[in-house]
Amino acid sequence: MQLEKQKTYLLLGSNLGDRETYLNKALKLIAEEVGEIKSKSSIYETAAWGNANQPSFLNLAVEVETNLSPYELLKKVLRIEESLGRVRAERWGARLIDIDIILYGGEVVSVADELQIPHPEMQKRKFVIEPLAEIAPNVIHPVLQKSVAEILETLTDTLSVSKI
Repeated sequence: MQLEKQKTYLLLGSNLGDRETYLNKALKLIAEEVGEIKSKSSIYETAAWGNANQPSFLNLAVEVETNLSPYELLKKVLRIEESLGRVRAERWGARLIDIDIILYGGEVVSVADELQIPHPEMQKRKFVIEPLAEIAPNVIHPVLQKSVAEILETLTDTLSVSKI
């Protein structure tokens, strides 16, 4: 059974190697395996979050139209990360590529620690909200019932996030 196309928002990040190349390779694979990329933010250079003792990240947000279920989407992005050399050694550690599912339509999905949509920490992280606000300022967070732009206005995260 084919699902209806769903707007989903992903955040990509890289802080090892040729960061921009990893982001571009991930975008190509997302377009091939997940769905049509409808919009993408500028690239932002951001200080590392959670574990500051590592190189800064390049991050960008993308809107993708997909007919994958949330769980199928998770499996695809994990495979894309793995195909680009992602190794999960430590929480919040340095990585060649990271792809997070931020929003999936207006849905709330909770499968233990395996899959949480909307991303449970998104509203606290400037490196997520700033690129997302560039492409989806009016999208409503399904739990907080606030737009991405409203979340950005009240954000208290002071981490360095700069459009490049």
